Amino acid sequence: MRYVYYFGGGKADGQGSQKELLGGKGANLAEMVNLALPVPPGFTITTEVCSHFYKNNRSYPSDLKAEVEKALTRLETEMGAKFGDSKKPLLVSVRSGAPASMPGMMDTVLNLGLNDQTVQSLASGSGSERFAWDCYRRFVQMYGDVVLGLKPEKQEEDPFEVILSAKKKARNAKQDTELEAQDLKDLVIQFKEEIKRRTGKTFPQDPTEQLWGAIGAVFGSWENDRAKAYRRLNDIPNHWGTAVNVQSMVFGNLGDDCATGVAFTRDPSTGERRIFGEYLINAQGEDVVAGIRTPGPLSTAEKKNGSLPSLEEVMPEVYKQFVEVANKLEQHYRDMQDIEFTVQHRKLFLLQTRNGKRTARAAVKTAVDMVGEKIIDRPTAVQRVKPEQLEQLLHPTVDPLAKKNVIAKGLPASPGAAVGKVVFSADDAQDWVQRGEKVILVRAETSPEDIQGMHVSQGILTSRGGMTSHAAVVARGMGKCCVSGCDEIYINYASREFTTKSGIVIREGDVLTLDGSMGEVMKGAVPMVQPSLSGDFATFMEWVDEIRRIKVRTNADTPNDSVVARKFGAEGIGLCRTEHMFFEETRISAMREMILADTVEERRAALAKLLPMQREDFKGIFEAMHPYPVTIRLLDPPLHEFLPHTDAELEQLSLASGRPVSKLRKRRDELHEANPMLGFRGCRLAILYPEIAEMQTRAVLEAVCQLTKEKNRTIVPEIMIPLVAEVTELSIIKERIIEVARQVNREYKTKVKFLVGTMIELPRAALTAAEIAKEAEFFSFGTNDLTQMTFGLSRDDAGRFLPQYVSQHLFAKDPFMVLDQKGVGRLIEIAVHDGRQVRGDLKVGICGEHGGEPSSVKFCHRQGFDYVSCSPYRVPVARLAAAQAVLEEKQR
Repeated sequence: MRYVYYFGGGKADGQGSQKELLGGKGANLAEMVNLALPVPPGFTITTEVCSHFYKNNRSYPSDLKAEVEKALTRLETEMGAKFGDSKKPLLVSVRSGAPASMPGMMDTVLNLGLNDQTVQSLASGSGSERFAWDCYRRFVQMYGDVVLGLKPEKQEEDPFEVILSAKKKARNAKQDTELEAQDLKDLVIQFKEEIKRRTGKTFPQDPTEQLWGAIGAVFGSWENDRAKAYRRLNDIPNHWGTAVNVQSMVFGNLGDDCATGVAFTRDPSTGERRIFGEYLINAQGEDVVAGIRTPGPLSTAEKKNGSLPSLEEVMPEVYKQFVEVANKLEQHYRDMQDIEFTVQHRKLFLLQTRNGKRTARAAVKTAVDMVGEKIIDRPTAVQRVKPEQLEQLLHPTVDPLAKKNVIAKGLPASPGAAVGKVVFSADDAQDWVQRGEKVILVRAETSPEDIQGMHVSQGILTSRGGMTSHAAVVARGMGKCCVSGCDEIYINYASREFTTKSGIVIREGDVLTLDGSMGEVMKGAVPMVQPSLSGDFATFMEWVDEIRRIKVRTNADTPNDSVVARKFGAEGIGLCRTEHMFFEETRISAMREMILADTVEERRAALAKLLPMQREDFKGIFEAMHPYPVTIRLLDPPLHEFLPHTDAELEQLSLASGRPVSKLRKRRDELHEANPMLGFRGCRLAILYPEIAEMQTRAVLEAVCQLTKEKNRTIVPEIMIPLVAEVTELSIIKERIIEVARQVNREYKTKVKFLVGTMIELPRAALTAAEIAKEAEFFSFGTNDLTQMTFGLSRDDAGRFLPQYVSQHLFAKDPFMVLDQKGVGRLIEIAVHDGRQVRGDLKVGICGEHGGEPSSVKFCHRQGFDYVSCSPYRVPVARLAAAQAVLEEKQR
């Protein structure tokens, strides 16, 4: 088996299609070499070594060392330098590269091969002592952190940065570039001493030891906390592993004719077709993404007032060549590219290209534009956009007409808007969110360790960093609002506050609004406006709807929800939860009167008060959703949910109802259940209290009759009976529904058409679907309860341990968020198959939360469902997932 693949000399051993083996970075480096682009030579150690590394107690395959030595010799020959040589040393970078892009999540070591002897050779060979010691300082800092494990304690500043800051302060230097060679020599000595003091380890002088230490550290970083968190958030399999890329160094810090930068072939925030990026003169790549120095724009068109000169102005020939290369890469990969580059003495080198992460807005625009530019076709465009991204386009933005108190401005790093309470650490963000708060994470700059705090925050604000800093790139990928590089604020972590340039103090817990499209930071909560869903979004969704087969409905309980869902493309209501209509203040008293009734007559009298309210609700919903179907679920929750829980509330109810508190308390206690989700609810209510189902059926059918008469509507409601375990339950309730329909038909002198079906949410119902289908005209899978029942998990209580189950890989996903296809899915398969064997025209849908989750939607497509139903804001997500299911089916 081969473990090492070389790239350089105009030819690569690997190719771009080998991402699973070479990782994304290694495959793309090989591809760029084969395209004759300027790439520093090197070699890739495959992902199979990573797998071996973890399966064999962090040891390597026996053949690996010889393969690495052979590749290193080949690299030395091509570069005309020798690794560890005291006269002309070869320096390399050691970088990770997983099959899927994981920006900043794993480790990198630059300038490897330097020691106390080779640094002198580098100084004489380059003619710059300062440059050589700058590289050595960087190498010792990176190696000490990544390989030797000098990590700051929690809430502690990076020890290396503390030393560096002290040196800059002593020299009255604002930037690292202002330090002289002797300063950098001093830093190297201090860094080594700090490593020894904190870790007990001596910084290695042997370049071979350095190399294998870095290779092991990069493989080891696959299992660091931030990488695991990123994989979990982005559905990247743990077994993939990472490759390691060893590449000859090129230097952007050799002087003012050198530079380093990051660029996108299109604007990753808007999708606009233009080169978008930043660069730094006399710097190395980590400087750009770390936000330590303020970068300049690549193109003159990107310049803003006060910004640094553009690369186009400073190095016009280099810029021209870069634009040509960027266009070539975009045409080759047929997608927007994210490119890292270095300029050494005005010569351009490409260090990486990958498909660029982008906001939802940019993803849609890029897809639509590339179809217009004939780079891709419509099906490819539809596959390019992640369904989850669409939710980013459906949420409010800052109202442009609202009064706002702008206290600072930064860079518009990731569009959208966010309102929340200020916190200053990722840990605090998670703690506050668990308490139910919405937060804005404020940091000087974010690092990969902040990933989970960023994920739970509404938005991110940083005082340092550019448009391609860690905060900006990760926020865009998450769809989070971000304002970066806001140097108008000074953060004091110790006192948990920041101060603006004008002297305004914002403390932990204060409310901020961020506008990631304008780069504005506003004090207080600013009103929002609903997004526009026209233009590129509308065009894109038209293509989606041309492809998909499965219908997408919504879960909606009010006319307003129905209108919102229609705007998002809903084709009906898959679940109208009638109990939600009873909690309004004007209705709850009648509902409680019904529950407290001692006789059937009293119960019917209370229900008579609810009948006109329910009828008007249904009329509004039918009208809002016309001409699409509406599924109405009969009363489902246990009755105790409608009663007061505290003594004070019982006393208020006593005064309103005229019943003694003691009697009310007795009735409440009678209805108490140890496990209410398995108790007196669903169809069981309709069996023992048939008058409830009769009232609701009458409200549905009278609403149909009145709308038919008033507006000539043709409406065929679908009445759904919940929690059926035995077909007899369904047949009894169905007969009562039919009897009410006969009465309504006589009273209105018409014949109302309707369907009667059931919600399959119990394993027994799924397993006896053949019997149930004799009575049911449709099945709607209530996967929330079906998951609870199948796993034996309480959705309300499992949150105490489910995250740990997922993080420890006991469950691949939270089964309440992503449908469990092996267990719950198998029950669904059985029910659909057996039900349709009995009733060929059986309508089948899903109405649990899984109805808007992309992989679950695709499962429903494969099972031949007629529709999925989800919350209004997830309707476009489900539409796109349904279209992608068709395209994936064609590719199999």
